[in-house]
Amino acid sequence: MNDQQASGAVLITGASGFLGGWCVVEALERGYQVRASVRNASRERELREMIESKRGSSAGLSVVEADLSRDDGWEQAVSGCDYVLHVASPFPAAQPKDPDELIVPAREGTLRVLRAGLAAGVRRVVVTSSVAAVRNFAPLPDRPLAEEDWTDPDLPNLSPYARSKTIAERAAWELARGQNATDRLAVVNPSAILGPVLSAHRSTSTELVERLLTGMPGMPRLSFSVVDVRDVAELHLLAMASPEAAGERFLAVGPSLWISEMAKILREQLGPAASKVPRRTFPDALVRLAARFDPALRSFTSDLGRHILYSHEKAETRLGWKPRPVQDTLVDCASSLLAQREPAAAAA
Repeated sequence: MNDQQASGAVLITGASGFLGGWCVVEALERGYQVRASVRNASRERELREMIESKRGSSAGLSVVEADLSRDDGWEQAVSGCDYVLHVASPFPAAQPKDPDELIVPAREGTLRVLRAGLAAGVRRVVVTSSVAAVRNFAPLPDRPLAEEDWTDPDLPNLSPYARSKTIAERAAWELARGQNATDRLAVVNPSAILGPVLSAHRSTSTELVERLLTGMPGMPRLSFSVVDVRDVAELHLLAMASPEAAGERFLAVGPSLWISEMAKILREQLGPAASKVPRRTFPDALVRLAARFDPALRSFTSDLGRHILYSHEKAETRLGWKPRPVQDTLVDCASSLLAQREPAAAAA
């Protein structure tokens, strides 16, 4: 963690989520005043408990009510803020049949927050995108993908999630250019985010580790670039405050691992606690058959057997960012999930 203390106020959307919660923790640790937006004010207590579970205190945190699907509340939410981290974005376990169910909220929510932030005179808005907006085009080059690469939103069989992230990010850059404000926008594109959880809420990424620990019958031949949630939060804060980040996008990525490699790390590092982690890899044909009945698998069938590499050189050289070892990320994620089971086990 960066020990440098900062000042100013930052609005964070999606603060009750996995990444958003860690962005709140990181911003508070650095000395910022944090304003978190929630769709319903009744979630304030839950949010504070989540932050206090890590820091022991939620001092410096205030909560405002604002819904990404409505204009109401955003002018007040950004008023007096120096920065905005727009982390909130839908990432469903199963893809909807109608892509617009994801595309419209992602695009309109991003534009709503960006407009409000620019109108309020914030120094910078950092938008959380995804490598899904980077990795889908044909043919893929024989090199690690980087910031200059863009997903083709018209690519056949592109998932609604990948299309939504691409369209939302492009819309943000277009709006910033239209207002001659690209220097007040930065974008972070994370890969699969893992690491210690702050609450009982499960992200789509941490659900994978949960399923490994609870003994899924076998593993599909899928590969993911793994990055630690704490490192992604740090990169958001660097992109927010660094002059070098003005008008830039940064990949928040780590090494690409097959699920079988993740499972091996968990078995080796956790010992008996990982006794249910599977050892068998399913053939692609069987996974495609199972995907007809499992919507979560259906989202990934086009990626079976693909091993895509990414580069974080830009974030490292320009902002001094460096992700921690992937083994630490996996073990810390699994350990936090296992720790949440202990009270229930003791009660039983």
